[in-house]
Amino acid sequence: MASSSSSSRPHIYDVFLSFRGEDTRKNFTDHLYNTLIAYGVRTFRDDEELQKGDDIKSGLSTAIQDSNLFLIIFSENYATSKWCLNELVKITECTTAADDQAGKRVIPVFYHVNPRDVGHQWGSFQDAFLNHEKDADQEKKELIGKWRIALEKAAMLSGNHVNNQHETEVIKKIREVIITRLNRTRLHVGDNIVGMDFHLKQLNSMIKTRRDDVYMIDIYGIGRIGKTTIAMAIYNDISSQFDGDCFLQVDGKTSNSGLLELQKKLLESTLKDQSLAIHDHSEGINVIKEGLC
Repeated sequence: MASSSSSSRPHIYDVFLSFRGEDTRKNFTDHLYNTLIAYGVRTFRDDEELQKGDDIKSGLSTAIQDSNLFLIIFSENYATSKWCLNELVKITECTTAADDQAGKRVIPVFYHVNPRDVGHQWGSFQDAFLNHEKDADQEKKELIGKWRIALEKAAMLSGNHVNNQHETEVIKKIREVIITRLNRTRLHVGDNIVGMDFHLKQLNSMIKTRRDDVYMIDIYGIGRIGKTTIAMAIYNDISSQFDGDCFLQVDGKTSNSGLLELQKKLLESTLKDQSLAIHDHSEGINVIKEGLC
């Protein structure tokens, strides 16, 4: 029996976060991590996922192999950490396997650093490497060479930049990229449905012309011709572009108790808050007005 390749290995994590703790753990990385978790993206962050008593080195190595995408947050002190650099080498090794496309699996974030400084080891990266090279024996020199190659490769990839922008806007863009690359279909609509591309093109053209408006689109016709399927398909197509989204299926016979459950689902899905307490549908109307309008 042929052994499975690493590319066919099932992924436990959607995203592995590599970052320099002292630079971004309590700000950018924390906000990014919580955003991804809120959107259902299984994300590995060492202080969250490693269990007490785990061997950290082997635990991280396994987590990298078990991850689909890699978010590498390059910051001023990233290269001072041998830990981060070894992590990066392992990521490079995993994503340059025969069947993998590193350019699609590795997503660099340049947090107040220039990609050229990362790739050429200039600025703070040069200072860090000068320190690493002090009294380095042959084995360490070879390891330093691997660090340099990994940094050069990562810096050449298309990534996100954090300089003077609002960090929330950058995080939103990263979230959209992650969800798109995961190619995660929210609702099952079947494959190769005849005429679906035409309907999606029509609906997308209507939505793009009125992107900033609040509006309603009616899909009407006789029963069982695929109206709900079209609605589900357009939801799958555009939902990742919004901060909040929810697909509700409602019929004309919904009772008050059923309406309350729909309100709860709407609020939990869009606001990403599982702790909202709503006791009746009248209260739910007010909460929706306050939270979504």
